[in-house]
Amino acid sequence: MSSSQAEPTATGRMAVYPGSFDPLTNGHVDIIERGARLFDRIVVAVLVNIEKRPLFSVDERVAILRAAFRGNPKVEVDTFGGLLVDYARRKGAHAIVRGLRAVSDFEYEFQMALMNRRLAPQLETVFMMPGEQYTYISSRLIKEVFMLGGSVGGMVPPLVEDELRKKQASLTGGPETRQA
Repeated sequence: MSSSQAEPTATGRMAVYPGSFDPLTNGHVDIIERGARLFDRIVVAVLVNIEKRPLFSVDERVAILRAAFRGNPKVEVDTFGGLLVDYARRKGAHAIVRGLRAVSDFEYEFQMALMNRRLAPQLETVFMMPGEQYTYISSRLIKEVFMLGGSVGGMVPPLVEDELRKKQASLTGGPETRQA
């Protein structure tokens, strides 16, 4: 279910950073950029989950991510469905990158990492904390604050703020009148 069926890389250390990225936040950007310094390549993998009702479609999220990282050749954007470990193996990944904002994230992420290790022992999970200025930011909070009229400046890349304005206008049928 991947949008690009690239063969596993024969050289270099590659990681997969999975998520919904609905929308992309500066916390995500921080982890992706730092992950790109740790690995030869990082694949930002947008989860396709037909049971969820995201604000942005998968295609919109992929386009936003590609625009945000078009200047970084170490960052690839893709989609996946099904088991993350199956996708990571197909891509030839050495690691899965996961972000931890707070202690509340840890229990769930720890359980997932242990299950992934059981399913694919050759894959390591690397936990990364975003910069402290982003630890309270979540995609859910960004959507809520923005849709209720609050400013999300400094919490999302400017292109995401623009896309949020467009999405809000399309949902409300009104012009893009919000100020950042």
